[in-house]
Amino acid sequence: MRALLIIIGFIFAMAFTSCATRIAVQSPNTKVIRVAPKHHKIVIVKGKRYYYWNGNHYRKTKKGYFVVKV
Repeated sequence: MRALLIIIGFIFAMAFTSCATRIAVQSPNTKVIRVAPKHHKIVIVKGKRYYYWNGNHYRKTKKGYFVVKV
């Protein structure tokens, strides 16, 4: 019975997990801004948080801030 539960658990885990990862492609002219300036504003558009300064909207990532079109 225990072996059956282990096998069913293994099949369940393999069926609902994926090995696919997200690959993001950046254009060659994209600049990463490491730190947002002190005068930035946080703007929420359609439930997503953007950072606004210098006339551009930025999206925060692990590497820094990227310019996006809203």
